[in-house]
Amino acid sequence: MSAIVTLKKGEGRTIKAGGMWVFDNEIDTVTGTFENGEVVLVHDFDGYPMGRGFINVNSKIRVRMLTRKIDQEIDRAFLQMRVQNAWDYRKTTVDTSSCRVIFGEADFLPGLVVDKYEDVLVVECLALGMEQFKETIVELLKETLVKDGICIRGVYERSDANERTKEGLPKVKGFIGGEFDTNVEIVENGVHYMVDIVNGQKTGFFLDQKYNRLAMQRICKGKKVLDCFTHMGTFALNAGIAGAAEVTGLDISEYAVEQARENARRNGLEDTVQFRCANVLDELPKLAQSGEQYDVVILDPPAFTKSRQATKNAIKGYREINMKGLKLVKDGGYLATCSCSHFMTQELLEKTVKEAAKATHRRLRQVEFRTQAPDHPILWANSANVPESYYLKFFIFQVVDER
Repeated sequence: MSAIVTLKKGEGRTIKAGGMWVFDNEIDTVTGTFENGEVVLVHDFDGYPMGRGFINVNSKIRVRMLTRKIDQEIDRAFLQMRVQNAWDYRKTTVDTSSCRVIFGEADFLPGLVVDKYEDVLVVECLALGMEQFKETIVELLKETLVKDGICIRGVYERSDANERTKEGLPKVKGFIGGEFDTNVEIVENGVHYMVDIVNGQKTGFFLDQKYNRLAMQRICKGKKVLDCFTHMGTFALNAGIAGAAEVTGLDISEYAVEQARENARRNGLEDTVQFRCANVLDELPKLAQSGEQYDVVILDPPAFTKSRQATKNAIKGYREINMKGLKLVKDGGYLATCSCSHFMTQELLEKTVKEAAKATHRRLRQVEFRTQAPDHPILWANSANVPESYYLKFFIFQVVDER
């Protein structure tokens, strides 16, 4: 018999609205015995059953919901159903050669991410309760892919994020199953990349910007482009393959810059697309002072905030980087700017960019607003998105000063 978690009266608004988390301060009592990571029943204050999820008293996210059905067994058949649903969704919505196959809460497998790079899977597990299911899910996913003629040659785990410590878990990095060559060539939007799944950021590559990069291709043809925080050169190379006249990519990491240069050579773009190791915040004022101007400036910074408490300082960071970027855009040129922090909401980012435009005396015309690729789905709950699944905001503007 599962332990029962009973909510305080008036609490549990998140899961009542369709969310996936129960926080420690929302719980009144826990009856019955359990071990951290076990599946428990969740009841409202009046005993109304709300579903099942796994519990961890080490985490502020005390229960992560798995199902709304209280009689649903969390067994192999249940996991198979979740995996099949996730894969069927990707086959319908995205190019699946390389994609995120499982996206945690948005696929109702909380705390688990699985990325597919051609014939390799990379797993990230950030929740204690999901540890017990992790390898079974990988096995089921491989079986599911084989049905569509996709044979996975290797699986690697990148559970080395700091979030693990909040769950009372050690960081883990290594092979699941046998060893294999961990450098994987992928093709996205016609651009070839070599992905280092062991040493690259996150699981090796940022798949979430796939269609935002594609959107920039039509804007960059024939243009002089500056790609800031280029990482592996992704936006820069999309600009180059689209026929940009000249592209410069900046990143503070020498390792990332060398990867980007190798990717440029791989695509025959080394004469058009150049990369330089530099601190973007320091480099942009130098470029402005030297009189440089660009047709397109792309700002894809790392998350300036990973907590609600740090959002105020993050806003200053986003305002500063957008001010510096706007000063480098020619009249009639384009600015692409984004945030990958779910604490930096769309409304906050809009407000911050408006303040940057006002401070630099630039007028903006919005071309489009985009979010993360569909293989990173945004879970909605009662007419509001579930914040843990919605994080990437991406704007494209034209700078239309009247002179």
